Amino acid sequence: MSRIRTAARHNLPTLMKTGSYYVIHVCVAALVAYAVTGNLIASLTLSLLEPTVQAVAFFFHEKAWERALRRRSDAAHPPRAEPVPVS
Repeated sequence: MSRIRTAARHNLPTLMKTGSYYVIHVCVAALVAYAVTGNLIASLTLSLLEPTVQAVAFFFHEKAWERALRRRSDAAHPPRAEPVPVS
């Protein structure tokens, strides 16, 4: 369980962003699904299923972008080599 807490703490900004994205996505999906189907049950089912999958995908998409930006930054600023002492 401590691994989960540590991971959640480490990824808190991304998790919070994912949560807000999820709420907005569910609302938009419910309105669109209701407009298309005219059926409240079908629109609620669709609006909960699809955004849930999207939210999980979004979290990993954000993590991949963070890693790519970190790699780009590391490549632009390589660590300096320590001078080798001459004996």
